[in-house]
Amino acid sequence: MQKIDSHQHFWQYSPETHGWISDEMAVLKQDFLPNNLAPLLKANNCTGCVAVQASQTLAETDWLLSLAAQNDFILGVVGWVDLRDPQLANTLHRLSKNPKLKGVRHVIQDEPDDEFMLQANFIRGVNLLAEYDLTYDLLIFEKHLPSALSFVEQVSGVPIVVDHIAKPNISERELQPWKKNITALAQNSSAYCKISGIVTEANWQSWKYDDLLPYLDTVVEAFGTDRLMIGSDWPVCLLAAEYEGVMEIVNQYFAPFSEQERQHVFYQNAADFYRL
Repeated sequence: MQKIDSHQHFWQYSPETHGWISDEMAVLKQDFLPNNLAPLLKANNCTGCVAVQASQTLAETDWLLSLAAQNDFILGVVGWVDLRDPQLANTLHRLSKNPKLKGVRHVIQDEPDDEFMLQANFIRGVNLLAEYDLTYDLLIFEKHLPSALSFVEQVSGVPIVVDHIAKPNISERELQPWKKNITALAQNSSAYCKISGIVTEANWQSWKYDDLLPYLDTVVEAFGTDRLMIGSDWPVCLLAAEYEGVMEIVNQYFAPFSEQERQHVFYQNAADFYRL
């Protein structure tokens, strides 16, 4: 069955730009470019991908859009803009002229203020995305879910997708309060969720498929098969699994589901959400 990889990254590695890549993440200290990803997509029945920002600069957003122009399989880009900038409308006007720009993301998980997303100027910026038919990727840790519940209520007309199922503490097998909060978030019908980044929340060296099941069961029950999409989180996934290993998780989990349900989770939901 054909798939869309709704979440992956490209970068040209430099210690200054990618300071978050620690020594224990040494496998990531290299360039990851479209020619590295293309054969992996093909081998795993992915017709294309969505490239998501990894650095909070407009220069990277422009670079990702240039890669998308050169590689048809990059179906869309989720870039970064300063959503609190008083001149945000000018930036969005320029960037949105490129049809490959599909959405925006901010690395909320790295902000020292756990309620960063509730700042009035940030919410105002996210709401402005609606005027440009752009989506918003919500990158948070499990601890941010209470704030996220308030955030999604204050955003209207902007489709929101939670990256990496909100990063529960899989390595410690903690299910609550993540389960309660992600289920509450799913009550907002504009919220989608990416089944991505889960192997890197588990124990990198010793995770097993069964460790992931309670978390997969939770998001399927909460969001249903109409608001879930799959993403590899390549190359970050390489900390815990090869690309095909990540795709095998969703292949195995969704094998008992109907063909239509798999079609939605593997392909159609991402296509609809990002207008690919």
